[in-house]
Amino acid sequence: MRLSLPFGFYNETFGLTAGWVLGRVGYPQPTARVLGTVMAGSEGSQLAFAMAQDLRIPGIDRLFIDPVLSLGHYGDADTYIDGNPDFAGQRAGTNDSDQDNFLSGNVSDVFSRVRFKYLLPIGHGRDQIIPDYKVLDGALYSGATGAASLDPFESGRSFFEIRPFQRALDIDGEDFDGDIRTNGVDVAYFWDNRDFPYNPSAGNGVRLQYSRDFGLFDSSDSWTVVQAEVDAYHDFGRSGWFRNRIFAFDLWTADTPSWDDDGDVIRHRAPSYTGATLGGLWRMRGYPAQRFNDRSAIYYSAEMRLTPHRNPFDNWPAVQDHLGVEWIQIVPFVEIGRVAGSYDLGELHSDMKWNAGAGLRAWVQGFVVRADTAFSDEGIRVQMMIGQPFQF
Repeated sequence: MRLSLPFGFYNETFGLTAGWVLGRVGYPQPTARVLGTVMAGSEGSQLAFAMAQDLRIPGIDRLFIDPVLSLGHYGDADTYIDGNPDFAGQRAGTNDSDQDNFLSGNVSDVFSRVRFKYLLPIGHGRDQIIPDYKVLDGALYSGATGAASLDPFESGRSFFEIRPFQRALDIDGEDFDGDIRTNGVDVAYFWDNRDFPYNPSAGNGVRLQYSRDFGLFDSSDSWTVVQAEVDAYHDFGRSGWFRNRIFAFDLWTADTPSWDDDGDVIRHRAPSYTGATLGGLWRMRGYPAQRFNDRSAIYYSAEMRLTPHRNPFDNWPAVQDHLGVEWIQIVPFVEIGRVAGSYDLGELHSDMKWNAGAGLRAWVQGFVVRADTAFSDEGIRVQMMIGQPFQF
């Protein structure tokens, strides 16, 4: 299956934007999928993004590789880090920080990571290394690789993961001219007990992750972050209007044990674009990217993924012949979360931020294409991406 789709949208960072996304399922290997997109906006921002999933090295049957590369330039972008002279004495990105406490400037962002996933010989991965998903009209009808039980030794696919990463953020602004760089590695255990990872209707996922930047090469500082994420799914079945009604829930939390705050300077903290961060494509979609960042964070999200019986694209045969949209979803959702200067559950669950919204998603040539609109006390935002949220 091959995805080739033009798209357009508007947001504050890009302005009026046009782009193209290309994707292939079963390429360059039968187990793999690849995706790439380019976009450019009227505000002078451009982005090129490429990723692959489940590439394999011949002779190492249980090892899978997921590379990601992103190259971006953003004109007059907002970055929620300290340095705005109008907010002297207030740390940017905290839960109580002013929404205008950011730095503006031209931003160059280069990001890459490669995840090496080793499938453990337990659960559904004991006897079947390559899943055999059978999909009809965009829905799984056989070959589920999870949701059989809550025992990882009997159900789901368990992975031990190592993911080297690198990111360089260069900011050229009126109040700040410099760079923020990180190089490190994520080590994780991921129990994927979802029936169909690309569009789950049952089961759950659990990820436990340790991230470390050792301060080597050109890193701005050394730091350590620990994270945990749990997501779960339940299909309430058919109704008069919908062929399925899938409830999806996600809990994510993070802490920075290396954090060293002497009252004047914070050392060994993760950059604002990683670690205990909320806002943007994946968590707290009603806020700008990395709007909230601190030592610790907690986040909850609930979605109802409603798939109508009728597919409006069937009314446009010429479009449908090109796109191959097998279903659409209408997805109301709500999110709450908070960052804090310590991992205190009482503080993390007080004065929490929230947003709510609705998404329109479609299954196109084996990919979920989504456009989510969310509103918060800081405005309305549209987030567009490939793939369902949670456990990205």
